[in-house]
Amino acid sequence: MEKQTLLYEGKAKRVYATQDPELLIVSYKDDATAFNGAKKGTIQGKGVINNQMSNLLMARLERQGVPTHFVRELGPRETLVKRVSIVPLEVIVRNLAAGSFSKRYGVEEGTAFDEPTLEFSYKNDELGDPLLNDDHAAALKLATRAELALIRGYAFQINRLLREIWADRGVILVDFKVEFGRLPDGTIVLADEISPDTCRLWDAKTREKLDKDRFRRDLGGVEDAYRRVMERLRGSF
Repeated sequence: MEKQTLLYEGKAKRVYATQDPELLIVSYKDDATAFNGAKKGTIQGKGVINNQMSNLLMARLERQGVPTHFVRELGPRETLVKRVSIVPLEVIVRNLAAGSFSKRYGVEEGTAFDEPTLEFSYKNDELGDPLLNDDHAAALKLATRAELALIRGYAFQINRLLREIWADRGVILVDFKVEFGRLPDGTIVLADEISPDTCRLWDAKTREKLDKDRFRRDLGGVEDAYRRVMERLRGSF
């Protein structure tokens, strides 16, 4: 499968057409952004790590009953995926308070919830990805009620499976963001990526941050954190 026309370039990925209209090639970049693009930089090697980590986890989720857009890995930075129409919702599942949740509600970072909590935000950079609820999403025709219910169910299933995977490797899954897409027949599948860019991952013993927060907060050691968390994942897959 070969890359053809560049269809889209985002903050972290390029998407190319292929000779098959139903398949695309995603190429991961080392570019890093935060705060809706206000902060920009480079994390050397993160494109390779995000590509390979996402593929390992997507394949595992697929085997556990979560449909995804993943087809196969083509190279260190490139993956073949099914063409989907992205549902314009960012789906955030939180197990501990952190980041914007702590800031928004005045909750100390690291506070554990009795049960996971889910947020939807409208995937719209111009509006700053505002939070919305099911009624808003339905009113804006971003998804149907049935699709929203399905997405919620998948998101919590993904959370349960990812927490188990990371716990076995001495890592706490604090929270994560996922996106879903529609196949041509309307089937909802997990899309985008699962990586240190989209997950908060803390060392279970030290609570050291092993994710993009090191870039957001100028903590240093970003490349090393990405590398170490990938080594933990790859070591037992």
